[in-house]
Amino acid sequence: MLPEQSIEFRYDTQLLIEGENLDEDEINDYIIENFVGDSLLAVGDEELIKIHYHTNEPWKVLEYCRTLGEIYDIVIEDMDRQARGLQG
Repeated sequence: MLPEQSIEFRYDTQLLIEGENLDEDEINDYIIENFVGDSLLAVGDEELIKIHYHTNEPWKVLEYCRTLGEIYDIVIEDMDRQARGLQG
């Protein structure tokens, strides 16, 4: 039997940001410097950026992204709950 794994960052947070003059590098750097998490992807162009991030505080990421433009296609999945479901 395998030991139960602890998930350091519970929420898989994904969303799209639609705006003007978006810079994926600036967004990436801001998220890394201001929010605790891992597995960050911030990819896109000046008008549309896709964010994927594992964090324990997804609402903070959403609040920041909302300052950049319209956010939509928001998905927040509880990876701890998923992991427990697979074991049960």
